[in-house]
Amino acid sequence: MAARAIVSIRPDGRQSETAALLQKGVCRRFRAQGFATLCEFTLASGRRADVIALGPKGDIWIVEIKSSPEDFRADRKWPDYRDFCDRLYFAVAASMDPALLPVEAGLIIADAFGAEILRHPQETPLNAARRKAVTIGFARAAAMRLHGLYYPEMM
Repeated sequence: MAARAIVSIRPDGRQSETAALLQKGVCRRFRAQGFATLCEFTLASGRRADVIALGPKGDIWIVEIKSSPEDFRADRKWPDYRDFCDRLYFAVAASMDPALLPVEAGLIIADAFGAEILRHPQETPLNAARRKAVTIGFARAAAMRLHGLYYPEMM
């Protein structure tokens, strides 16, 4: 029997500790719903989505994590994500006032152990060409990350 490699995937250091915990909870929730997730996914626009999720039917959701009101106020790039997903959400801690967040986006309350979707946004389906491009980008990024875990010396 072949030995199995034990690998650990750690946050990349760009997130605050709070954001990393929220990210973990969001990914746990989505995984339970049958979604595959990638964190810190770079879109064709150059923007980096905190979490992108690919659903069992090919639906694409992006989650922008906000660790504090100051984090939300300082970051106005979130509308740029709409062109790359069917649904856009904000994920915040339970201590953050959801009234600060735009109502046109979905709302997720999260912690390190899970997340609850309190509000789904209106779905804005991607056109076929954009869906294909994002899906291929997701698959390639996931495969490259997996390859890097098995063969870190090649990265």
